[in-house]
Amino acid sequence: MSIYLLQIINGIGIGMLYFLMAVGLSIVFGLLGFVNFAHGAFFLLGAYFCFQFVELGLDFWWTLLLAPLSVGAFAWLAEKILLRHIYQLPHEFHIVFTVGVALVLQEAVILQWGVLGHNIAMPALLQGIVILGDFVYPIYRLFVIGFTAAMALLLWWLLDGTRLGAIVRAGSESTEMVSLLGVNINRIFSLVFALGAVTAGMAGVLAAPIRGVEPFMGIEALGIAFVVVVIGGMGSFWGALAGGLLVGIVQSLMSTIWPEGAHLMIYIAMAAVMLLRPNGLFGRSGKNE
Repeated sequence: MSIYLLQIINGIGIGMLYFLMAVGLSIVFGLLGFVNFAHGAFFLLGAYFCFQFVELGLDFWWTLLLAPLSVGAFAWLAEKILLRHIYQLPHEFHIVFTVGVALVLQEAVILQWGVLGHNIAMPALLQGIVILGDFVYPIYRLFVIGFTAAMALLLWWLLDGTRLGAIVRAGSESTEMVSLLGVNINRIFSLVFALGAVTAGMAGVLAAPIRGVEPFMGIEALGIAFVVVVIGGMGSFWGALAGGLLVGIVQSLMSTIWPEGAHLMIYIAMAAVMLLRPNGLFGRSGKNE
């Protein structure tokens, strides 16, 4: 099997994780116009909640359900208690405040679990490899591709085929109009913010058996999530998907062609997209336009 084909498949798996990391950030910005630099901390919490639940004796499948929901519940409370009070402030305040929240959560993780990283065993059902002729690939990574694809379809249906999705799309155009129609826009804000945290937490859980957990993984996740959102276009579901896959495949291929420049190339790809399409692949010219 060609090493490049293998790396493309690896890139698809990584890219789908990047999509889960970034899609919540994109949707929240599209609805609220809110720049959330604490989003990487939700990925971090998802990974560490996974580690903690496994340490308590829960199997991976329960962890895959409970850890993202725990992150979502925490984000819902944080939005109601703290973040909604700064929505109307300039973006500079959003950045400073959420960076502070992210640093507090990172330090809390260090206090609770230590500064050293931890490994998480893959579930027994997903250990081993698949061999089909020349195709040899880890079962767990195939599961990640399949599971994240199913989650993408579920999110697409939620945002495109339900009343909540219609309200979110309308709210991304004009929150005032939605409020005048009798919708409790603050409740929608809280639900969307929590949903974004759930997807980031789920990405953390899925990534934990592959890369382990360590307190600074949230910073890396945040940087990649912003690259994905910029490439795909702020507020775009399909943009987050396309951006995640593009970044994952570029990074994976470059790890074979030019390992030292693998991380650099994703920023070069972002710069190229911004030069050709300043609003991203699927981005719009601006909210309320």
